[in-house]
Amino acid sequence: MTTLFIADLHLCPERPEVNQAFFHFLQTRAAEADTLYILGDLFEAWIGDDDPAPLSQQVIRALRALTDSGTKLFFLHGNRDFMVGKRFARETGATLLNDHALVVIGDEQALVLHGDTLCTDDIAYQKFRRRIRNPLVLRILRHLPLKTRQNIGIKGREKSMATNSNKSASIMDVTPATVTAMMKKYKVTTMIHGHTHRPFCHELVLDDGSPARRFVLGDWGSKGWGLSSNGQALTLFSFDI
Repeated sequence: MTTLFIADLHLCPERPEVNQAFFHFLQTRAAEADTLYILGDLFEAWIGDDDPAPLSQQVIRALRALTDSGTKLFFLHGNRDFMVGKRFARETGATLLNDHALVVIGDEQALVLHGDTLCTDDIAYQKFRRRIRNPLVLRILRHLPLKTRQNIGIKGREKSMATNSNKSASIMDVTPATVTAMMKKYKVTTMIHGHTHRPFCHELVLDDGSPARRFVLGDWGSKGWGLSSNGQALTLFSFDI
């Protein structure tokens, strides 16, 4: 049984080579897998499930082809595509996951998440996240005219790029104490996430002395990144784009 995890593709019209690499991945490696988990930021921006943009519709069709072929698909929101909703899930055949979800890998449970909730030293972002993810705010955003949401998406991307350029690398990385606290909360020794764009397998020791692992998925740019499980071993992999 093969399970794949990917995150941080940031699909957008401005990066056609990454888009094509994703479609090829779905038709080949993902089509041969039993399950695919997308752990957020599949899109550079998602303004709503009613977005008629050609790329959005192409992605939906490609994901539906994958699920129709028998691969199970799970989607977890990132900080760029938190507006993905029930219509997207219905049209693609995906199951939407909570921000922190437990999945069975072999004989253990692992915690999967996008990763932004681990960056608790970035206080300004965490405050913004709590505001924008408020169910009432999300409801209001989804009912705004499409053109208004498109403009909000453009301005949001520009503001995010400007803000992040002035932040230190350390403040945008995970907070170690938050990692161990979350592992303790969910009673796991394996964590899988993206967001930080720093692919690696971190070996940890929890407070009770238990060994633990934190797998970080890479973002897609000059390379595509993922994590593969055969029911026993977990392996980070990459390929050229």
